[in-house]
Amino acid sequence: MQKEINLILRPKQVSDKKFFLPIVAKKLNISIEEISQYKIIKKSIDARKPNIKINLKLLVIINENDFVFENTLFDYQDVSNKEEVTIIGTGPAGLFAALRLIELGLKPILFERGKNVSERKLDIAKINREQIVNSDSNYAFGEGGAGTFSDGKLYTRSKKRGSVKRILEILNLHGASQEILYEAHPHIGTNKLTGIIKAIRETILNAGGEIHFSSKLTDIKTVNNAVKSITINNNQEINVKKLILATGHSARDVYEILHKNKILIESKPFAIGVRVEHPQTLVDSIQYHCEIRSDYLPAASYNLVKQIDERGVYSFCMCPGGFIVPAATEQNQIVVNGMSPAKRDSKYANSGIVVEIKQEDLNDFEKFGALAGVKYQEFIENLAHKNGGEGQIAPAQRLKDFVEDKKSETLPETSYHPGVKSSEINKWLPKNISKRLQKGFVEFNKSMKGYLTNEAIILGVESRTSSPVRIPRNKETLEHTQIKGLYPCGEGAGYAGGIVSSAVDGERIAEQIKNII
Repeated sequence: MQKEINLILRPKQVSDKKFFLPIVAKKLNISIEEISQYKIIKKSIDARKPNIKINLKLLVIINENDFVFENTLFDYQDVSNKEEVTIIGTGPAGLFAALRLIELGLKPILFERGKNVSERKLDIAKINREQIVNSDSNYAFGEGGAGTFSDGKLYTRSKKRGSVKRILEILNLHGASQEILYEAHPHIGTNKLTGIIKAIRETILNAGGEIHFSSKLTDIKTVNNAVKSITINNNQEINVKKLILATGHSARDVYEILHKNKILIESKPFAIGVRVEHPQTLVDSIQYHCEIRSDYLPAASYNLVKQIDERGVYSFCMCPGGFIVPAATEQNQIVVNGMSPAKRDSKYANSGIVVEIKQEDLNDFEKFGALAGVKYQEFIENLAHKNGGEGQIAPAQRLKDFVEDKKSETLPETSYHPGVKSSEINKWLPKNISKRLQKGFVEFNKSMKGYLTNEAIILGVESRTSSPVRIPRNKETLEHTQIKGLYPCGEGAGYAGGIVSSAVDGERIAEQIKNII
């Protein structure tokens, strides 16, 4: 017999089955010995009041000792000699498109401008230690995409949710913890993501797919409004029939290629701001209504959003127990992002706090057409570099000083490894952003008493929240609206916002290609 049961428990009770199984048995009016198996279906924290509760949903198997939970099977068949589909980019969109193509009996051939994840680690170390940015191998580019060196957040509000469960199961199959299948806000952790990406690579290669690293897309040719060929590294032209473009939101040169070849792209809204870092103990005390966080609770997070002067101001990619990292893709830029290890055990909590950018903010960049948002991003990233220190030293300011237009004479400790330089960010960040941020932080403090403090530090700039460009595609065929055989995909095309939604989009593209073929 199978029974679903919902429990509301204290954090300690959820920490071990020896605590919650007796409660399950009592609620079902059975003995513990009658529980043959159980499976957690959903788990979430309710921290709205000081008496924190955990909501737990379980599937309980009663008196069926031979019962075994079935896992979803994925048929990664041999596609060595099957019809080929070309994919540009090995981020979540590209990798999950490849896995789905294999299931559908098609051979994926992936080209990645960056290096494999092991070699990529060395280039990322150079950014942190020597402040040298490799423009093709960094936090944004390389095997696994920008998500590889991030918190690995797997929560999505995407309406295209049909395959979310599949995505989580595939990640679990390749090494992610079982917890991602039931946590309300699942995450993997930076330290575990690299191994998962390697495992996905092996699945693709073992099935007969191909992955080519250090292979940068440098041109696309079309004939009669259909994709004809691509050029890799300026010297290798390859004929293609079906091309999935999954290059991520930082591949600005790809937008330039499309623009140069008169392949339609469109400007879209995006967001720019700063990354704020608090002591994790402060965030814990605010969110959990306590002085010291219980050992049975995870590092606290937050989600903040306000409307300020007709624009959204909101937290983005909040990383409890995490680190701020240098995410620039060129030497003369400062871009910051956040990541967390699986245990989220750093003493810092950081989050992007960003302001919605609309077309009217781009008036000075109108001459660039659909690339206006890209040029605006670059302009602000260059400003941050000019107002920082040497290399990747970021401009920084105490949070309350920023709000009150004061210079920070000293700065608190920060997790940002390259280092920080005191800068009056309120003076050089464009007013349409800085003034809304200042008002936003005041409003956030009303929701989280103690948030607005000089114990916190802000670093500039958080500019890679999403693509400022959309590559338009047909709603039914998912092909480019002008170019047959070209499939814009994922964050870089403007159709996703994170690991899961990008992966879902990759699967949708693969399924559509199979239907056409």
